[in-house]
Amino acid sequence: MRRHGLGLFFGAIFLAALIGQAIVGHADFNHAQAAHHGDPISLWRYVTSSEFGTDVFENWQSEYLQFTLYILVTVWLVQQGSPESKPLDRAGTESDEEQKIGRHADPRSPRWAAAGGLRTSIYSNSLVLVMAAIWIASWGLQAVAGRIAYNADQLDHQQAALNLWQYLGSSDFWDRTLQNWQSEFLAVGSMAVLAIYLRQRGSPESKPVGAPHDATGVEG
Repeated sequence: MRRHGLGLFFGAIFLAALIGQAIVGHADFNHAQAAHHGDPISLWRYVTSSEFGTDVFENWQSEYLQFTLYILVTVWLVQQGSPESKPLDRAGTESDEEQKIGRHADPRSPRWAAAGGLRTSIYSNSLVLVMAAIWIASWGLQAVAGRIAYNADQLDHQQAALNLWQYLGSSDFWDRTLQNWQSEFLAVGSMAVLAIYLRQRGSPESKPVGAPHDATGVEG
């Protein structure tokens, strides 16, 4: 547990938060149902509904978009003084020797790092590929669930339903999407800049407390 504490901690609070969201979301949904003279639904029916799915997936997709972009742009873009940035002279994909791939791999390197060719190329970009795949999948599920929820509301008001393509161009879809994107971009940008001047002793996300403000790519 000590070796895997970070992953276990966030896994536990993720499940707790998701369960909490399901419980309070269910209560809120049934409150709205009662206000509109509708029938309440069970917790299981709520967590399998488009309402719950939309709320979950619209947050997941924005989080994975944030990390996909962050992983990708920090290959080439740097920020002087930030521990979230590489040193200023190391922008780019770096040499095979620096990355320990191909003939420069050591005995403990992953097999695909040492293999060379297509396997090493794929493995060299595997993190951003998987993050991007999860983002696209989550965004797609948001679109599907969001359309179902939107059309249910449309039918309640005796208005026309939309097909998936029409929903992707609707203000409802982009309002749900952009309100999450803007908050994620703000959080990442502020972390990169605030960490230039502020410190958290012992954290790898911070520079050492005594490091100068212009020290770049240094972690505490």
